[in-house]
Amino acid sequence: MTMASFTLEKAAILSVENQESLGPSQRTTQRRRILQGLVALVILSFLSFLIIATAFSGCSAPTFSLRTHGIFQVNPAEHNLRSQTINSRSPALDLRNADAATSTTSTAAAERTVLKTFEVDQPVLMPDGPAESDGSTRSGKDYSPELCTVLLMRHDFAWSYGVPFVGDYSPPDCKFNRVVLNFSVVSEGRQYDRLAIMYFGDTEVWRTSTAEPTAHPGISWIYLKDMTQYLYFWRSPQKIIFDLGNLINDKYTGIFNTTMTAIFFHSDIETDQAPPSDLIIPISARQGANNSVSQFTLPTQNATNTISFPRNARRAIFSVSANGQASEEFWWSNVPETDVSTFSATAGELPGLSPFREVQVLIDGQLAGVQWPFPVIFTGGVVPSLHRPIVGIEAFDLREHEIDITPFLPLLCDGKQHTFTIRVAGLNGTGKAGSTSLTETVNESWYVTGKIFVWLDDPSSITIGEPPSILDDPPAIHTRRSLTRAANGTNQTLNYITRVSRSFKITSRNIRSQHQSAPVTWTQDLTYVNNGLVSAFGYSQLNDVRIAGEDQSLLPDSRYLARYSYPLFANQSYAVSPQGNLSIWAHVKQGKEVAVSGASVFPSGLEAFAGRKSEKGQTAMLRTTKEGTAEFRQTGDGTQSTGWGDASQVFWFGTGKGRPGLDQLGGAEELYYRSVKAVNGSVVEDVKRMEGRDEQGAVGGTSSTSGGDGKGTDGIVSYVEW
Repeated sequence: MTMASFTLEKAAILSVENQESLGPSQRTTQRRRILQGLVALVILSFLSFLIIATAFSGCSAPTFSLRTHGIFQVNPAEHNLRSQTINSRSPALDLRNADAATSTTSTAAAERTVLKTFEVDQPVLMPDGPAESDGSTRSGKDYSPELCTVLLMRHDFAWSYGVPFVGDYSPPDCKFNRVVLNFSVVSEGRQYDRLAIMYFGDTEVWRTSTAEPTAHPGISWIYLKDMTQYLYFWRSPQKIIFDLGNLINDKYTGIFNTTMTAIFFHSDIETDQAPPSDLIIPISARQGANNSVSQFTLPTQNATNTISFPRNARRAIFSVSANGQASEEFWWSNVPETDVSTFSATAGELPGLSPFREVQVLIDGQLAGVQWPFPVIFTGGVVPSLHRPIVGIEAFDLREHEIDITPFLPLLCDGKQHTFTIRVAGLNGTGKAGSTSLTETVNESWYVTGKIFVWLDDPSSITIGEPPSILDDPPAIHTRRSLTRAANGTNQTLNYITRVSRSFKITSRNIRSQHQSAPVTWTQDLTYVNNGLVSAFGYSQLNDVRIAGEDQSLLPDSRYLARYSYPLFANQSYAVSPQGNLSIWAHVKQGKEVAVSGASVFPSGLEAFAGRKSEKGQTAMLRTTKEGTAEFRQTGDGTQSTGWGDASQVFWFGTGKGRPGLDQLGGAEELYYRSVKAVNGSVVEDVKRMEGRDEQGAVGGTSSTSGGDGKGTDGIVSYVEW
């Protein structure tokens, strides 16, 4: 259960009097939402109490100075930093000493330090070698005395709903062909997780979310993000809009103190990644001129733009960014539409339209490609102690999905206007065989944007050819459900199974541009399985999910192939006894496998090691599993509470030759490995290898190894066996 949405926050503080005017069904739904809000509030209060009780033995007010990762000085008690956008050549940011630079001094608790939260991800290329995305370690020589940097944002997000940061960017006076963002945050107090989106004008360029802070001295995190694919923007002045909607009052006190710095440098590395595009076209609400956010909110808005396409385009890639919020945040745990009221007499109504979601991209009303989204679990999701300090996969970097629309160029380059639409679909049906079909809408809410990366020929050239031929059979959908009742007739257990598969192919038999004439093909093959069980009269739920797909683009001068698998197992329950005693428990195991080769738009991770162990013609392979268990209990009178949580993650990134495979790690070469474990908010084990060398761990400042075969696959679960 998470409180990421403003709607649930307001629901949590509704008074009993407000329910008297509601009907029985509305009151039951309201009770469930209020319970969810109170659950999150109780957990946040308990975690804050534990930290305060540990840190302070007296009542003297502490004085302290918090220094975040060597970037800037800030006192969290004074949230008055001015927004700045400046050009600078600043001293080197020593990412190796990020932990040492994060320090707290206090007259009451000198031994306590800021809790560093982090996402485990593959390294990014920095000026002198690969660096971990959390800024903790890196490989290569010392940085040069100066880095070419621009401070993009220094801003405190307090009461910031509808009030994004707005600043101006000017390119630095240095030679560069690569750009990396350093996003640094500190926060303390009580607060929910928050979604954040960065725009250049109307175009979304990054989507992230926050960790949930703790009481004084709070938390911090760094995320390094390779933004080289946006050189089209970085080479000219831009308006930066960064939206992080936050709420501050007497209960929710956490302010997010943020700093964002862009690091510019030049590198001669070569990989198969496509060169930066010549043009980027936003598909968004286009509110940048009003200093506002440009996301579409579905289903209330129509996510459509009508544009004129450049006639000299030779390649075009549509990237889509989409995630659910409110009743759609845990879309993968939703129930069939026929069962939304199955437990209305006990636990309340459940979100419906099935646990399946498909993000669709349409051109002039024709399906051009789909994304079956990765099920991101934010840091307040299910039980918050699952994610401290190791946040969930993609929580700090919600990845976009590439769809090659090059087969549409003969149509798009005709000089006329064309519509681009983003739509999110669920499933609807009666529960009988053959009755289930895709919907054209979903519940509240999905935040979606898109953009088109375009590579151009000379201005006088016009791309022509045969219009695309689309092979789009309806997806194969199989659903099954069963319901059991207690002796008194009350619904007790709901079993449901959802299986979906889709094959999609678009071909233009002959596209003629300035320098080439050849067929172009885009194909997608996807499968989805979700075994769901709601038991204990609606108070317990289990979902075993697997999403898998393969995308392939065949172009005259390049290819792109991506294979991916997203397994998720979530078992969660909560209960309130007649005496008011509260109990919450969850076990979550989530994985991600991705294998990419060819001309991708977004960095694959191999660029960080180019010139060392990777080269052109290689496949980037990523495999990670994060697993945790957490529990929270509180007596009905609120006088006694107890709780705990543990989580571990194993991450492997490497490279190999040939066709991307999700089961070929035995013949792959390791580039980066990390195995980390945390118990009750503290890291107790951290094993790292960069390019085969042991790196400094987070426990005791010493290196440690797994004792395996050096391939980095020890302890990694084979998803085939799940």
